[in-house]
Amino acid sequence: MHILIIEDDKRVAELIQRGLAEQDFTSDIAYDGLQGMKLVLQNEYDLVITDIILPKLDGLDLSREIRGLKSQMPIIMLTALGTTDDKIEGFDAGADDYMVKPFEMRELLARMRVLLNRYKSIAGASANSFVLKLDTLEMNLHSKIVKRDNKEINLTPKEFKLLEYMMQNTDRVLSRNEIAEKVWDTHFDTGTNFIDVYINYLRKKVDKDFDKKLIHTKSGMGFILKIEE
Repeated sequence: MHILIIEDDKRVAELIQRGLAEQDFTSDIAYDGLQGMKLVLQNEYDLVITDIILPKLDGLDLSREIRGLKSQMPIIMLTALGTTDDKIEGFDAGADDYMVKPFEMRELLARMRVLLNRYKSIAGASANSFVLKLDTLEMNLHSKIVKRDNKEINLTPKEFKLLEYMMQNTDRVLSRNEIAEKVWDTHFDTGTNFIDVYINYLRKKVDKDFDKKLIHTKSGMGFILKIEE
């Protein structure tokens, strides 16, 4: 596996590189966003680890550019910015996972493996599994297009991933803990409400303009995607 590390703190970058080498990962280091983007264009990487606060091109804009060019490349953000709003901004920019510094190398490696296995599974899936449907809601996992009543719905990368998981588990109550673990690859922090924030984002885009609601709340339990009876 070939990993790109984009981190302006040389000590941190080299620490990550040593940790990866111990697990037989090869890696390159970029010390600013523009250099990182140049390496992404020049090489094939299996995963990108990037800071947010970077010289020349910040990690958020960098992630958006990577997503536009290589939609199937996993991105992990490592940053000192740890508020709910910071995390939402990172996920909206295209990050698959978000870790706050200081971090444990073991946890970073575990999250990397989850993402690498997930993207490997997606790449190996059959073409027929790339269209999910519920009532008039349709999601194409290849084109990343979501429609309801043939009207296209514009979703951020994390909104798309959340809706994808819900469509793969229709008619089943999903707890906040399960959503956090399966969509964000993290444990739910009861001190934050980012999952509720994203559910509300989806409601506004998927349900607001339609009489038949698909996203429902089960008080004290979680959320469920189903056809309203």
